[in-house]
Amino acid sequence: MDFSLTEEHIQAQKMVRDFTHREVIPTIGEWDRRQEMNPATLPRMAELGILGICIPVRYGGQGFDYITLGLVCEELERADTTLRVVMSVHMGLNSLAILQWGTEEQKQRFLVPQAKGEQYAAFGLTEPGVGSDVANMAATARKAGDKYILNGEKMWISLATKAHNFLVFAKTDPAAGARGITAFIVTRDMPGVTTGDIHGKLGVRAGSTGWVAMQDVEVPVENRLGEEGEGFKIAMSCLDNGRYTVGSGAVGLIRACLEDSVKYAQQRQTFGKPIAEHQLIKQKIAYMRQWYDSARLLCLRAGWMKNQGIRNTRETSLAKWYATDMSVQAALEAVQIHGAYGFSDEYPVERYLRNSKGAVIYEGTSEIHQLMQADYEFGFREDKPLRCELPAYDPEYWQAEPEMA
Repeated sequence: MDFSLTEEHIQAQKMVRDFTHREVIPTIGEWDRRQEMNPATLPRMAELGILGICIPVRYGGQGFDYITLGLVCEELERADTTLRVVMSVHMGLNSLAILQWGTEEQKQRFLVPQAKGEQYAAFGLTEPGVGSDVANMAATARKAGDKYILNGEKMWISLATKAHNFLVFAKTDPAAGARGITAFIVTRDMPGVTTGDIHGKLGVRAGSTGWVAMQDVEVPVENRLGEEGEGFKIAMSCLDNGRYTVGSGAVGLIRACLEDSVKYAQQRQTFGKPIAEHQLIKQKIAYMRQWYDSARLLCLRAGWMKNQGIRNTRETSLAKWYATDMSVQAALEAVQIHGAYGFSDEYPVERYLRNSKGAVIYEGTSEIHQLMQADYEFGFREDKPLRCELPAYDPEYWQAEPEMA
């Protein structure tokens, strides 16, 4: 069993780390206070190739593997959760879904510009009245000749006002429950699509979160992803990828709490010595290290399974659940170590705490993941084969240039 990273892994991680330390960390506090997304964030991530990091070169990506995706998410969230959220929706929930389920024509039309960062992508599953209970969504899609007519509203959509393309789920057969859901690629320029921002969030304030409304939106049949009624399967496979990015990002948040707390504890003095010498501070630091290493290993296992083409719903769920729960605990301890300063925005740990809370809610709440893990243990749940799986990582295929027509 080899736990070492390849030179490609290390270089990709270093590239993102250098980018965040140089261009994000110095200014992210101000953007967070303004509750605005830095307009340079998405173009810069595109320029560096981050938005297509694990998409095959033939489809406009960088050709790295899924472990690299996890490492990139760790580095991005080490700087701020908003950057990792971009990867979760653009890559994990949308682009990888098109790679897995899309036709060749859909890959050329949508995946290529998304991987190049020429277009940004979002994911529309959650609704104002529907979160974990996906089968009860209200959005509908009625087939009319060579198109579908979509109506409904999606809520808490990251990049809602920034994205060019949306992977939207709607009911084509309302009476069929989960089996009546179908997936569609909806573009912003389609008549009847409107979006807006949500303000006043507890955390992830420097990111874009909003709503997407559809009123009699005409979507061509060729924009349907997969077959009619496969939407629930597609959504769940998307969540396997999205949860992997969320868990990996939470690893970065734990690391941020650990590194900043160690630095502060070595500088802050009480009773004539650095607080790093007090036993209870040491205990908090030791726990953070334990949480970081454990969460990282769980996420790396999920990434390795993705590289092998192995179904990883159970393992990814566990990684996401543990990493996000521990990121909240690490942020709480970081604030405690910083004392009164941790209660202000003079230090970033208060932002870490606010940001950490979102990840135990989205992409499946911690309670949902607890139930999933228990159901696996009791044999109430099993991973049934999908019509198609996320393709295993093959470096010769992933890094090969597209063939000339």
